Amino acid sequence: MDRMRYLVDTLNKWAYEYYVQDAPSVTDREYDALYDELRALERDTGVRLPDSPTRRVGGEPVKAFARHRHIAPLFSLDKAVTEDELSAFITRVKKVDPAAVFTVEYKFDGLTMCLTYSKGRFERATTRGNGTEGEDVTAQALTVRSFPLSIPYEGTLEVRGEAIIRLSVLEEYNRAHSDEPLKNARNAAAGAIRNLDPKVTAARRPEILFYDINYMSDAPVASQREALERLKEWGFQTFPYLRVCASFDEVRAAVDEIEVNRKSLDVLTDGAVIKTDAEDVRRRMGHTDKFPRWAIAYKFEAEEAEATVEKVVWQVGRTGKLTPLAFISPVELAGATVRRATLNNFGDLTRKDVKVGSRVMVRRSNEVIPEILGAVSHAEGSVPVQKPAFCPACGAPVRETGANLFCTNRACPPRIVQKLTHYCSKNAADIEGLSEATLALLQKERGVCSFSDLYALTKESFAGLEGFRAKKISNLLSAIDASRRMPLERFLYAIGIEGIGRVAARDLAAFGSVEAVAALSFDELVALENIGDVTANAIIHYFADEENRAELARLRQAGVQPVSAARVTQGAFAGENVVLTGGLASMSRPEAQKKIEELGGTAQSSVTRKTTLVVAGTDAGSKLERARSLGIRVIGEEEFLSMLGEGAAQP
Repeated sequence: MDRMRYLVDTLNKWAYEYYVQDAPSVTDREYDALYDELRALERDTGVRLPDSPTRRVGGEPVKAFARHRHIAPLFSLDKAVTEDELSAFITRVKKVDPAAVFTVEYKFDGLTMCLTYSKGRFERATTRGNGTEGEDVTAQALTVRSFPLSIPYEGTLEVRGEAIIRLSVLEEYNRAHSDEPLKNARNAAAGAIRNLDPKVTAARRPEILFYDINYMSDAPVASQREALERLKEWGFQTFPYLRVCASFDEVRAAVDEIEVNRKSLDVLTDGAVIKTDAEDVRRRMGHTDKFPRWAIAYKFEAEEAEATVEKVVWQVGRTGKLTPLAFISPVELAGATVRRATLNNFGDLTRKDVKVGSRVMVRRSNEVIPEILGAVSHAEGSVPVQKPAFCPACGAPVRETGANLFCTNRACPPRIVQKLTHYCSKNAADIEGLSEATLALLQKERGVCSFSDLYALTKESFAGLEGFRAKKISNLLSAIDASRRMPLERFLYAIGIEGIGRVAARDLAAFGSVEAVAALSFDELVALENIGDVTANAIIHYFADEENRAELARLRQAGVQPVSAARVTQGAFAGENVVLTGGLASMSRPEAQKKIEELGGTAQSSVTRKTTLVVAGTDAGSKLERARSLGIRVIGEEEFLSMLGEGAAQP
């Protein structure tokens, strides 16, 4: 037995070096010699140790996969496809713990697996299935050599990973099976693991990349970083990339880095996974029926291509921020020829190592202005981009705040034009015909500098301006007049408060008027789900600014009266500000919110001091705790349905 133990330990060590570390220390001939000796010894003695590498040989086909219930649920991840959605996730976590840090990893496109160990021995492998129950694919997984059959942990353990097939392995397989090639790496991996014949699994050579500890019976890990360290110590194959980030900018930089570098990987990826690192913050945030609230997957759905940076110029935005704009060699992306691409700020440009003459990766999606993700390579004559000390448009000194540069002149012409363009845009005042070019002309020739100036325009204002005939002028003035009664949420977005996008503007509009929003305290603002400390301070500073208050007064004087959504004043919820938390068995949350408003109530997204009622469904989280701390009335689903007049929830 001593000899058998030595052979098993030695062969497992060599397999770990070969399959996991990609650093073999012996030749194939040396490995095969010990492997053959072990097989002969097992045959002669009739004994096979639980972690013997001979267990990894594909066995006989199975008739069907047995079902297995996971010890702990394997949640899927909520998805973000825009930076606004990613920013909202970071904000939600920071509300729970302002000092929270995040881990960013590659999201691999394969088949999720869960491996169970008991008393240090591999017990079984299952697919994720529905998250609660999966298929037992132990026989298939045993053909995979990228995980240990024994580990130095005596408790019960579930580890999570992604079964993948490397692109080079897929290419090699398809050359040998040209009559029936596999279409893509993801389907190939899923098909290999879920094939009833383990010999087919072995032939496709899948691997498993491990990234999480799903369950530990004792001494659970305290963070994602610790989980990955444990996995590596125990001999599991992990991917050598992890970024630890403290802010949205750092998370975004890591996501961009992944998106640039994934093109050169031998593994299929489709995004990045961002997780709250600390386990105690995860516990406090909890989960929905489907997703953990402490993690999100950022999906890459945009088209990308390489281009050469020909020059970089600086544009001035509506807040005075200077944004570098790169002119690039023409490239086809998402059905258009792209010749320009943006970077976020000077810090972004530096971090991505973008120089004039560099080859860079460019992304474009959903008609959004293309952006540069990072440098791919540099030419011999590549030149670094210089940081401007003065505004390129008006010559005013530049102020540096963090990674951003700002023009200090509020009257800077392009800054004014961008501010007006934002106000007139479709999702704001929606003044059709007032394009950026038209507004630049009006600013230069007629001195239009503020939102209120737009409402003072008459047909005489356009006299002598090229291209403005009677019909066009009439249409413009009609569109300007119609915007006087724009919805409140669009007005709050239009006036350009820093950090206020369409989602946050909708939350603020629930308070009913500009005056009500201006009166909100810091605590009331940060209680809203999509508003964090920085944005709350930006709102307070906006309404405290004398020039902004004067402009709001001029808009009122010009007849601009933002319209709050009409409210029903009678019904079971009349006068109630209602927050829904947790899941309802009888209806979706949007359906419930609609019913509340049809019966006179206001559906809020977050609990504030103005909230009068909370409806708590299953897995209610922090909103319920806050409601109780504020002494707000809480009801369950049955009482909620009674108020709606719909009876009890159906099982």
